[in-house]
Amino acid sequence: MLKLSVLDQSTASRGKPEDQAIRDTIELARLCETLGYRRFWVSEHHNHPTIVGTAPEILMAAIAQATDRIRVGSAGVMLPHYAPLKVAEQFRVLEAIAPGRIDLGLGRAPGSDGNTAFALNPNAALDAEHFPANVRDLIAWVSCRPLIEGHPFHNLRAHPASAGSPEIWMLGTSDYGAQVAAHFGIPYCFAHFITDGRGAERALELYRENYQASERHPEPQATLCVWALAAATESEAERLFTSRAHWKITRERGDLRAVEAPEVIAEYEYTKAEHLRLAQLRESALIGSAEQVATKLHALAKDYGVDEIVVLTWTYNQDERRNSYQLLADACGLK
Repeated sequence: MLKLSVLDQSTASRGKPEDQAIRDTIELARLCETLGYRRFWVSEHHNHPTIVGTAPEILMAAIAQATDRIRVGSAGVMLPHYAPLKVAEQFRVLEAIAPGRIDLGLGRAPGSDGNTAFALNPNAALDAEHFPANVRDLIAWVSCRPLIEGHPFHNLRAHPASAGSPEIWMLGTSDYGAQVAAHFGIPYCFAHFITDGRGAERALELYRENYQASERHPEPQATLCVWALAAATESEAERLFTSRAHWKITRERGDLRAVEAPEVIAEYEYTKAEHLRLAQLRESALIGSAEQVATKLHALAKDYGVDEIVVLTWTYNQDERRNSYQLLADACGLK
């Protein structure tokens, strides 16, 4: 049976307080646990008026306390912003809060513009160049294992120590991330929703071909994260999808903004080129009735050889997002 997980980005909706998006994420995690989803991941973005989840490790702590069974993870921690030891300490604390339920998803992208990345860490560009070494050190620290021989910080440990450790994932949209994941023998998630699937087949092929078995993961473990939306009817899903499609159109013009309501978008006058772009977006979108979306997800899983898919959903209203996850859980038989 296909396993489903969740990525939530704490999206802001026009006319609603941004901080409500954080509380909505916590409530959605509670619901998704009851529905049978395997993991609940949260993202990291900075200086972004749409995606306001800036501190996944803090949000994860709140979700871990609000749930009992679902795995809780980052998708991801943008490692070039941070010292590996500090990230390891944060996730050792999270492991203490929710033993056996923590996923540490790592990314190399800034999750922001260049100026914001510089404000977060003036050495971010250099740290990005040293990404594999930083991943190596982070894996050692967060797993309570020794660093490589001769490391200048070989005597440092990340506390609190315990028998368990977070499951480490590499997230990405390029061959580079897939190769890093393969080298370290850790699971890999391709962000299908960012590229609309472009590059996914090649990245997964590289990951599997070059995989070096690790003690925790003797076999490669890959998944996809897709954007999908289910509603009671196909026409209703198409109406709700206009919020996402409109955001993509304005983003491509360099105009980032909170998610707009479908009723507001209905009054918007698009250019001819934008109408063509909207048609493209609709054609490639994973939207429809629950049965239609479930069929598409199963087809994707078969095509890419994965047994788990992470689902990201945006809607203007939280109730519509919750309903989409409820419908998908039912259609895929998660319970």
